[in-house]
Amino acid sequence: MTEVATARRSRITPEREAELYGAVLDLLREVGYDALTMDAVAARTKSSKATLYRQWGGKAELVAKAVRSNKPGGMGFADIDTGSLRGDLHALTLRSDDCEMEQNSALMRGLAMAVHSNPELLKAFKEFLVEPEMAEFRRVLQRAVDRGEVRADNPAIPYMMHMMLGAFAARTMIDELPPTQAFLTSYIDAVVLPAFGIE
Repeated sequence: MTEVATARRSRITPEREAELYGAVLDLLREVGYDALTMDAVAARTKSSKATLYRQWGGKAELVAKAVRSNKPGGMGFADIDTGSLRGDLHALTLRSDDCEMEQNSALMRGLAMAVHSNPELLKAFKEFLVEPEMAEFRRVLQRAVDRGEVRADNPAIPYMMHMMLGAFAARTMIDELPPTQAFLTSYIDAVVLPAFGIE
């Protein structure tokens, strides 16, 4: 049964999947999570609802995976290894231009309320977005530890994700400005790297 389900789920080509994710993100920006429906996604993408449910199971998983796909490179750190923690974090930041960061910040603000009021969406975000992202940050930090850049017992290690997300979110709330490459790279240099003992 699992093999049949897997075969069914793999029928959509990567190009079609990208097109569907793009449509979902456009709809999210237009109407928000609560008003987004599988009917609207099907109509926008000329798909059947049955195909959407077969491939993604439901709206929460589809939205979480669409947001994940919106990250530059699709999987963040997957192909970044500059040889230093500073280089890796800067390279990740420079993958999105300022316009993309502003759009992503607005999208995440719009989803924040829905995530906290919808247990199914929160579960999907943890599974398909937060946990993979945390695993990537752990890999990057482990490389820094292995290189001798960061002590293995550094107390900031469990808070890497909090620091990075905090900067992204707080920029709008505190400064009333969108996050930018310049802001995030200066934040990494002034806050994140010193927390790991890197000057």
